Amino acid sequence: MKLRAFTPKITDKPSHLPALGAAVLLSLSVAPSWAQDAEAEAHAGHGASAKTMEEMNHGAVSHDAMSMEMDMNMDDMSTMDRNGEMAPGMTHEGAALEKKDDMTDRGAMSMQGGAAPLDARDPHAYSGGHDFGPFPLRLADRHNFGALLVDRLEAVRADDDDFVAYDLQARYGRDYDRLVLKAEGDVSDGALEEGSTQLLWGHAVAPFWDTQLGLRYDTGEAPDQGWLAFGIQGLAPYWFEVDAAAYVGAAGRGAVSVEAEYELLLTQNLILQPHVEMTAYAKDDGERGLGSGLSDVVLGLRLRYEIRREFAPYIGMEWVGTYGGSADYARAAGKNTDEMRVVAGLRFWF
Repeated sequence: MKLRAFTPKITDKPSHLPALGAAVLLSLSVAPSWAQDAEAEAHAGHGASAKTMEEMNHGAVSHDAMSMEMDMNMDDMSTMDRNGEMAPGMTHEGAALEKKDDMTDRGAMSMQGGAAPLDARDPHAYSGGHDFGPFPLRLADRHNFGALLVDRLEAVRADDDDFVAYDLQARYGRDYDRLVLKAEGDVSDGALEEGSTQLLWGHAVAPFWDTQLGLRYDTGEAPDQGWLAFGIQGLAPYWFEVDAAAYVGAAGRGAVSVEAEYELLLTQNLILQPHVEMTAYAKDDGERGLGSGLSDVVLGLRLRYEIRREFAPYIGMEWVGTYGGSADYARAAGKNTDEMRVVAGLRFWF
């Protein structure tokens, strides 16, 4: 069998495939007219916005002008009804006047100060003109208060003598000004050996501190003498109670006295109280056995038990030293210049 060679068949009719491919390419490359228009408008808008932003000067925009314009627009809208027309009976001139009055009222509301109305009530007067009648209003700093503190009322056992000692202070008055009475001394065998009484006017000059001005009068076995007294009394930092005074007497005599004490709370009722006192004189006084300079120093330690805050018994010890010219007078009189004492007594106040 003889094989024939394969030969493709060629016809005279044209193929439709190239034409179909060309149509598809043409449709993809050409967009609809409405899409082209929308796209053109969008690009045109972006261009205009960019141009506007570039040309806008932000520094020239005034926020106050914008706020004023908004207020004016709101005022204009307030004179119109819902349909955007002028309210009945309202003209443009009337709207402008109303708008001006409204702005004036707003300015008046924002203002402060000025004179009070003529019919304004006195803020310091009592309500409705009524007062407290025979009982006027008086605050705490205008009331008078009194107190008595007997700091030491004790029996003292010394090396060469036994006696009773007292130290008290009373005051009466107000917070800022008060009358102060101070008294201290020793009593032996029913007789006053030495005593000192001061009558002072106290004035508060700072929190916890009073200045005191007045008279001091000394009595006892020695001749009596008077002093002009000036001092300060108060509570120092760290709760030290301080009482310092200077005295001026006749014939150029002068004296300085300083006392300090501290209360150490071992418990709420058991209290340990150290005490120190120093006295100095400006010149010798032979009649009273006092020498110039530092005269005496007293160191004491007392332990008290407060049955109540107002009442407390105590026991303690006290050391007394005499110096300078006062020591010379004491030795000449046969007295000790350095002695230890045992004390027991009561402390109370009301």
